[in-house]
Amino acid sequence: MKRQISFGQALATVVGTVIGGGVFFKIGSISHETGTSSLTLFVWILAGIVSIASGLTVSEIAAALPVTGGSIKYIEYTYGKVWGFLFGWAQMLVYFPANIAALSVIFGQQFVVLFNLPAKYATLIGLLLAIFLMGLNFISTKFSTRMQSVMTILKAIPIALIVIFGLFNSSKVDINLFPLSAGHNTSFWTGLSGGLLAALFAYDGWINVTNLAGEIEKPEKNLSRAIIIGLSAITLIYVLVNYAFLTALPFKEIIGNQNTAYLASLKLFGSLGGKLVTIGILISVYGAINGFMLTGMRIPYTLAQNKMLPFSDKISRTNVNTGVPTLSALIILFVSLIMILLGTFDLLTNMLVFVMWTFTTLISIAVVILRYREPKLERPYVVPWYPIVPIISIGGGLFIVISTVINEFWLSITGIGLTLLGLPIYYYMKKQNNRQ
Repeated sequence: MKRQISFGQALATVVGTVIGGGVFFKIGSISHETGTSSLTLFVWILAGIVSIASGLTVSEIAAALPVTGGSIKYIEYTYGKVWGFLFGWAQMLVYFPANIAALSVIFGQQFVVLFNLPAKYATLIGLLLAIFLMGLNFISTKFSTRMQSVMTILKAIPIALIVIFGLFNSSKVDINLFPLSAGHNTSFWTGLSGGLLAALFAYDGWINVTNLAGEIEKPEKNLSRAIIIGLSAITLIYVLVNYAFLTALPFKEIIGNQNTAYLASLKLFGSLGGKLVTIGILISVYGAINGFMLTGMRIPYTLAQNKMLPFSDKISRTNVNTGVPTLSALIILFVSLIMILLGTFDLLTNMLVFVMWTFTTLISIAVVILRYREPKLERPYVVPWYPIVPIISIGGGLFIVISTVINEFWLSITGIGLTLLGLPIYYYMKKQNNRQ
């Protein structure tokens, strides 16, 4: 692979991939978990710190193993093929469909509120949006990527407006940033873990930039800089946006309210301005869904190319005219539609964060394992401040995984169960391939 991706392009990839719908719609869930404005803002900062530490840690293995397949290959290289397959399976069955479904669900909910439609139409709108966007992706990859570039630019507009008007809002609601405590009848650690799990959905996607490690110019400098600067900027943006929400509305009106962004926009910009900004937010969500479809449809295709799925010969085919892996895309769409019908926004996002961070933590641990197992492995980039940064990454990941198992047992069991469903598929296909 040629090293042709500049620092600026790597930085744009981090920011463009991460910022989606979570920044606008997770404050209701986070405030419900934390119970106070101080812990709510702290959770956004902490989620950014954990994400930065994990990004810096994972980048070491990404630069050392610049292989096609990204995170799946890092898992496979360190722990064996079965673990690599399970990660790919989890992405196919949980991560990408749950992202598409969660964002489609919240799009439908916000759409009916914005246009004053009956709430019963929200699910239908979510289903139609997912089908429509997948249809657009069937047209051609080039069309989808161009649309994604436009959406990335447009999503900056509502964010910038909310931050500017929020900072200069003359009728701010008073909030307490100290002391750092949870709400009544909520322990600090329960509030922190629940809020962190919810906030990490908004930071999801940073790991995708590590897939480009083999193509980034001077990865030993530019990869870490892109992640540090990108995620630091995102953390600042998220804190400012949520500060604007917290100072626009009384805290009791924010707790558990997924319409917070809409109501805060009405307060900051008036009726017409608020609705226009909310339309901008929906465009951002629209772009995020398209991004997950664009990348997600390649997961079953990649597994099928390696003959790791039943009917691999059919799933690995692409459309002759468009180059789109049609059957692979339909698999992602089908699972997404089921999740739209069965899941809620918070349920889906919490499950995908739990599953994704389980594997992300394994990749962070892999960096430490390879330091001992292969000390002579060429490492174009080395994680700074070792072992402090990996400890933060691994500790943060374990905290998320363990606290989710304790506080949301059945959700974690569902995520683990869906992932482990891949085991019989793996061994069946391994047996079939050995016969050939």
